[in-house]
Amino acid sequence: DYKDLMALTENMLEKLAIDILGTTDVPYGEEVYSFKGPFKKISMFDAILEHNPDFTPENVNDRDFLAKFTQEVLKEQVKPGFGLGKLQTIVFEETVETKLRQPTFITEYPAETSPLARRNDDNPHITDRFEFFIGGRELANGFSELNDPIDQKQRFLDQLKEREAGDDEAHRMDEDFVTALEYGLPPTAGLGVGIDRLVMFLTDSASIRDVLLFPLMKPEA
Repeated sequence: DYKDLMALTENMLEKLAIDILGTTDVPYGEEVYSFKGPFKKISMFDAILEHNPDFTPENVNDRDFLAKFTQEVLKEQVKPGFGLGKLQTIVFEETVETKLRQPTFITEYPAETSPLARRNDDNPHITDRFEFFIGGRELANGFSELNDPIDQKQRFLDQLKEREAGDDEAHRMDEDFVTALEYGLPPTAGLGVGIDRLVMFLTDSASIRDVLLFPLMKPEA
């Protein structure tokens, strides 16, 4: 599950740092990041509270409060289809992400913005998902795979409603995937790591263009 993937990510990054640099202290620009595990783990809900000291737990669970904050303070458009989970994600991205300097796992992403991740057994509003951050940048995304075809189809339908309401990032329907799930998917989890960003950190490269194997080239004509 996603907890196994967090452990794998910790072990992989620590070993990479030692094998490549000979130390778990990774210099990048004017900062030094510690790749020595275990890394900090905190839920999105708690991270919002930690970096927004004027918020209360009630605020973070109040859609109207977050909608007003998003519009008036963050100056971001709030579309009618945005639910509580979408607004929590926006507030997190705008007020927390860049402050996550040392390696940090953010867990418990809202189901509304995690259409392929398995719901948490104790709280259906959140999923068993994490994103991993270093230096204020997302480096990895992982989650326990959703293997309930009924839940998955409803998630896709909900995403279609959000897309029709103007959310261009909402997921499209995938009938073939739902059909495959109806045949069965054992408990599993998936992880995606931004290799280019990881190479940037390990080589102290300021630009991603410096580490791309096949950078975009200008046309000859």
